[in-house]
Amino acid sequence: MRFHPRFLSPLLASALVLAQHVHAADELHYLTPNRPDATTLLAPPPLPDSPEQAADLDEVRAVALAASPKEIAAARSEKEFGLFNFTPAIGDFFQPGRFPKTQAFLERVFSDDKIFVSQAKQYFNRPRPYIIDASLAAAGEPEKSMSYPSGHSTGSMVLALVLADLFPEKRDAIVAKARTIGWHRVQIARHYPTDIYAGRVFAQAIVREMKTNPQFQQDLAEAKAEIAESRVATAAH
Repeated sequence: MRFHPRFLSPLLASALVLAQHVHAADELHYLTPNRPDATTLLAPPPLPDSPEQAADLDEVRAVALAASPKEIAAARSEKEFGLFNFTPAIGDFFQPGRFPKTQAFLERVFSDDKIFVSQAKQYFNRPRPYIIDASLAAAGEPEKSMSYPSGHSTGSMVLALVLADLFPEKRDAIVAKARTIGWHRVQIARHYPTDIYAGRVFAQAIVREMKTNPQFQQDLAEAKAEIAESRVATAAH
C-alpha cells in the first residue's frame, strides 16, 4: 500500500521525499538534498473543506475577476519565465549573452530551485484552484504540477534575491518584479494566495542556504566582477 507523505510522521515523510529524489543530489549545484527542508519550514496549506480553504478560494475568485486584460496577458506570457524577465527592472543592457558567467551562474541557481520546488509540491500535494472550482479553469491552460508552494513565486524570488546582490541599486525594483510574477499566478487562478506567500518564504530559505556554499560565493563573486568590468568598459566609451 502506498501512503502519501502528508499522512506520515514528519520525520518519515521527509525521509520518503528525500528517497524519491535521491537522484537530485547529482543535479544540484549549490544545495544539498533536503536543505532547506520545505516539509518542516513551511506550514501546511489549508485543509480541504476547511473555512480557511474556502476563504483562500474566495480570494482567488475575487482576484481573478478583478484582473485586467493587461494583467492576464502578462501572467500568461510568464508561464515560462526566467532571469531575463527582470530586464525591465534592471535595465535594457541586461540581455542574453551580454554577461555569460552571470547568466550561467543564475541558470544554475534556478535549476537548484526547480528541484526543491518540485519536491515540495509533491509532498504537500495541494490541488490547484481550478481543480476545486472548474469555473476558474478558463483563466488559463491546466498545469500538471501541484499548487503549494508556487513555483513561480519561489523561483522568481530566488532569482530576485540573487540579482539584488548583483545589482543592489535596483533591489527594490527587482524584488517588486518577483512579487508581481508571483501574484500574476493568482490573477489567472493557477494558484492560491497562500501558495504565493509560501513561495516567498521558501525562496528566502533557499538563497540563505545557497550562500553557505563556497562555490556559490565564488560564482557570485565572478558574476559581480563580470558586471563591474562591463560597466567600466561602457563608461570608457
